[in-house]
Amino acid sequence: MSVTELLLVAVASALAMLVKSVTGLGYPMISIPIIASVAGVETAVVVVSLPNAAANILIGWRTRAALSETRDLVPLSVTALLAAIAGSFVLVKVAERPLLIVLAATVLLFVVRSLWLGDVVVAPEQGRRAAPFVGLAAGLMQGAVGVSGPVIGSWFYAYRLKRDAYIFSLAVVFLCSGSAQIATLALIGEFSSERLLASAVGLIPVLMLLPVGERLRARLSSTQFDRAVLALLATAGVVLVARVITG
Repeated sequence: MSVTELLLVAVASALAMLVKSVTGLGYPMISIPIIASVAGVETAVVVVSLPNAAANILIGWRTRAALSETRDLVPLSVTALLAAIAGSFVLVKVAERPLLIVLAATVLLFVVRSLWLGDVVVAPEQGRRAAPFVGLAAGLMQGAVGVSGPVIGSWFYAYRLKRDAYIFSLAVVFLCSGSAQIATLALIGEFSSERLLASAVGLIPVLMLLPVGERLRARLSSTQFDRAVLALLATAGVVLVARVITG
């Protein structure tokens, strides 16, 4: 990558980390389209995977006190991890457009339903039954297109978790699926020296902007936080549609 492209990676990572440290999601959704504009989707997914994993480790550690307030983390994490392995092979062999269409439609329908009829709420028993399937969908999308936030973010939003429990839950599932994705990409030789350098550049804003985002998050009320998450999910749907249209 050229110096200009590496600078773009840093800018994309900074914007993405600022959003992620406030809401718990959005890093791949924001950074991948920006980086893909100069390096292609496959390279962007690989480059983003390492700083995104670091972000999830840091955020998960700093919100770990909320573990007791989470729901269904084990089935969601395990199935997301397994599906991310399969999804990583899909990344290099299958066109992403059909997956993006399904993902965008699902997320936008969820947002419209929440705005039109009120928040979707998943009861504990419903959550336990459906969690493995949601984890599978999230892991597949993480491995195949590098973005699982719209799936799992919508699901945890419907759980109506407290703020830190929501963010901690996202970090754990993202870390599980992301780690499987990284290991698989490494095994199939997707991490070139150029891509590793770009990942290292992307890691710098992750470390710098985490405390900034946490301070911003602390200033939001519960209602404002919920609105921010829903707005980000809506934005995710629009971004995914844009990826489908632009190819």
